[in-house]
Amino acid sequence: MKRLSVYPAISDPERLTAYNELAGPAVRAGGGRLLSRGGRVVAHEAGITQRVVLIEFDSFEQAVAAYESEAYQKALVALPDGFERDFRIIEAID
Repeated sequence: MKRLSVYPAISDPERLTAYNELAGPAVRAGGGRLLSRGGRVVAHEAGITQRVVLIEFDSFEQAVAAYESEAYQKALVALPDGFERDFRIIEAID
């Protein structure tokens, strides 16, 4: 199962530091494996080239539980105002 975050608008990328310091350990504690974070992107059609984060979990339920965890909710509080995210938890095809 995958969790995908796309950031169409980041007004101040350096303010992501506090969120990243909390989110990374929370995701790993929930069983998530970071596959991509802000690397190179080539966008086609209506795609966006801003920051894209892709995380893999063993199950859909595990991904939802990691998002709903107390540790990740604390990370969300640290996400600064002015950030726009398209956050999805998607079930992968086996």
